Amino acid sequence: MTRTEHRWLLPSAPADHELPGGRAGARRTARDWAVDIAAFLCAAGAALPALGVVDADPATPDGVVFADVLIAAASCCALWLRRRRPVWVAVALAVVSAVEPAALGALMVALFSLAVHRPFRPVASAGAAALAAAAVQPLLRPDPASSYIASAVIGMLLILLVISWGMVVRSRRRLLLTLRDRVVRAESEAALRAEHAQRLAREAIAREMHDVLAHRLTLLSVHAGALEFRPDAPPAEVGRAAGVIRDSAHEALQDLREIIGVLRSPGEGDEGNRPQPTLATLPALVEESRAAGARVTLDNGVADPAGAPAATGRTLYRIAQEALTNARKHAPGAPVAVTVTGGPGDGLTIEVANPAPTEPFDPVPGSGQGLIGLTERASLAGGTLTHGPAPDGGFTVLAHLPWPADAQPPSPGPG
Repeated sequence: MTRTEHRWLLPSAPADHELPGGRAGARRTARDWAVDIAAFLCAAGAALPALGVVDADPATPDGVVFADVLIAAASCCALWLRRRRPVWVAVALAVVSAVEPAALGALMVALFSLAVHRPFRPVASAGAAALAAAAVQPLLRPDPASSYIASAVIGMLLILLVISWGMVVRSRRRLLLTLRDRVVRAESEAALRAEHAQRLAREAIAREMHDVLAHRLTLLSVHAGALEFRPDAPPAEVGRAAGVIRDSAHEALQDLREIIGVLRSPGEGDEGNRPQPTLATLPALVEESRAAGARVTLDNGVADPAGAPAATGRTLYRIAQEALTNARKHAPGAPVAVTVTGGPGDGLTIEVANPAPTEPFDPVPGSGQGLIGLTERASLAGGTLTHGPAPDGGFTVLAHLPWPADAQPPSPGPG
């Protein structure tokens, strides 16, 4: 058997019901029986030499020797009650040991058990009674082979040693239980942190998929609906709409491939990933919307769009992308004005506004989560975003993002 398997035999090893989650008052285990039998044998072994000394003294009557044997046996048997009444057993044995030297071994076992399982106050009370008994016993039953002072000092030192050993064992047990509890709490907290991180990752991926794919799929929906609504359109117009559908589907697949690449293990991703969108790529987004048939005007008042921080520019691009997507879904045919202003130190401000649609249209279903996601994205970037209907029935999205005056220009991505 290994050392770990033998550990339950050690006096400092906690029982199952003393561990976190254990049941108080549980059935006696094999460890309990082993410890109780060992305690009984130790007390009996310590009583035999004392009984031998009493029996060897010719001045001691046989009746006293017989009474000493009975008292010593009763003292050893009393140890079986120490789990239920540890304080009373220790105090009773201290009183008995004052007149019966053979009960000293049982007293030591009772004091050790009391110090292991009980706090300091009851241990101090029983220990004081035991010290008093150690001082009285040499007077009532003197040892002919030693003096009173030697017998009293030796008895007191043994009592103090046993109590100290028991208190050390108790401290070690409590330290062990505390460490176990900390490990359990640490594992629980680690599991909660991992779950929270996974939830944040899922939300980030879902937000990115919505921001990227909603733009492409809306183009598909709008042009497919136009082909369905006008089956007699000129071939040139049908071809142009089919080309937009094809390009949008291709771009959607590319974006989806990039997002899924984030979920791959390190080393599995594509080394040639396309650069992330920035403020400098905003005109390309506007041109894409114009090619899809939307009437979009861009007023970019930023002197150096390429110098904007990469994260800020990407956030502004996603806001413009989602706002243009919403305009195509909820106000098709209406002109859209995109205005960008700001610079280092002042921050970036983007406003996307469109009037109310003037022609009837088939509404494209939406969940309304896009604007919520944009608000959260702007907040994470340190900015603000507001949106709502305009007095003329249109809709306006207004966002402000920080641009520190000492921000470093973004490094060029892979081409």
